[in-house]
Amino acid sequence: MLNQLTISELTAKLSSRECSAREAMQSCLDQVKRVDGQIHAFLSHDDARALADAEAADKEIASGTTHKQKPLLGVPIAVKDVLSVKDHPLNCCSKILGKYVSPYDATAIEKLRGAGAVIFGRLNMDEFAMGSSTENSAFGTTKNPWDITRIPGGSSGGSAAAVAADECSASLGTDTGGSIRQPAALCGCVGLKPTYGRISRYGLVAFASSLDQIGPFTKDVRDSALLLELMSGIDHRDSTSVPQPVPNYASALNGNIKGLKLGIAKEYMVGGMDPQVKAAVDVAVKQLESLGAEIVEVSLPHTDYAVATYYIVATAEASANLARFDGIRYGARVEGANPFELYCNTRGAGFGAEVKRRIILGTYVLSSGYYDAYYLRAQKVRTLIRQDFLKAFEKVDAIVTPTSPTAAFKIGEKSDDPLQMYLSDIFTISCNLAGIPGVSIPCGFTTNPKLPIGLQLLGKPFGEETMLKIAHAYEQSTSWRKEKPPL
Repeated sequence: MLNQLTISELTAKLSSRECSAREAMQSCLDQVKRVDGQIHAFLSHDDARALADAEAADKEIASGTTHKQKPLLGVPIAVKDVLSVKDHPLNCCSKILGKYVSPYDATAIEKLRGAGAVIFGRLNMDEFAMGSSTENSAFGTTKNPWDITRIPGGSSGGSAAAVAADECSASLGTDTGGSIRQPAALCGCVGLKPTYGRISRYGLVAFASSLDQIGPFTKDVRDSALLLELMSGIDHRDSTSVPQPVPNYASALNGNIKGLKLGIAKEYMVGGMDPQVKAAVDVAVKQLESLGAEIVEVSLPHTDYAVATYYIVATAEASANLARFDGIRYGARVEGANPFELYCNTRGAGFGAEVKRRIILGTYVLSSGYYDAYYLRAQKVRTLIRQDFLKAFEKVDAIVTPTSPTAAFKIGEKSDDPLQMYLSDIFTISCNLAGIPGVSIPCGFTTNPKLPIGLQLLGKPFGEETMLKIAHAYEQSTSWRKEKPPL
């Protein structure tokens, strides 16, 4: 089935005219119709527009445009509901944006369209990307394709579930504290968070501006390397995008990792980790060693402070960023007797409980008398966390960790305990605080029930090339990526 193919496999068939872009798009839409009632990854999809765009891609192929010129020509890609796509709804899975429609494309979307991708469908997420389970969406919970009684991870749960369930060839998500890597691990696909500044954030609705990054969900590492290359580069509309050269990431995927040094951080072997997760990661490390990598113990001494630091920095930035949603300029409006009452009524009705919690926390840590005690101190600790990584990378080429301490948990299991929910991101948060790249790849399954386990690789700043080389070598030496959920 065309919807099950990787991007590389699909573009080979499109180039040889074994199939059409319209057939590939229809295959994805048929799969959405077949399974999305069970998992609820999609919020919306315009079938007629998607098929028309696919037919336009077929005309380009017929006129002689090659996949060397446009590497994604005819490839169906779905998008998390936090990225601007022109003339598509943009809700961030919140009631507060009402019937808002984006008037422009995000830079990442522009670049994918320029490469020929067929952009279709809006994917479910935690409201304003705040959550680890996709239970905080105003439009219902996404279910894990491997077990629909369980969460898919978050906040990009819809993006991960859609790729795992073969509803699209690839998808886009965002990662502020693990929101690409954690759901990729729990759904059994590849999720890549680039170095901060590698991909422009223009057109991304901000949660925490110093942490957010756009990245892909794919069926294998090669596809992630391709999408990363196509979306990367300087963008003068985003002052935080960095003018670093963009390598041909796929050319580095040669399977040879002999002599590379991989760090194991002793601080990441925490209590409370599922024994099956630890066992799978231990086996994966031995597999990497058998491929020629050298395993080195490293220390990241400030790891214990990462969760606390993150939830100060992220909530402070969220409080500032979400102040713009006031019912006056755009989105939903709940009237009041005066502007202040309108503002309170709109935000009270429009935001969900988790978003309100984070705005309140953020406003508190930024308030007079607490700014120095919390926010300023958190920024200092953040610097120490980044320095820990830079010091470790003097000894090693990448760091290996679990992606998540457990496999997917039951829907509702942690809803009443925010602290336990926040701890779901314990292995992913430091990466965002330090601004380094990370990728999660499948490395096994739990038993009874069978649920995916993810292996995380963390790279040097702008070191995605080496990180992906290691991920690809491991992936190709195992068969985990070939497993499909029982939908």
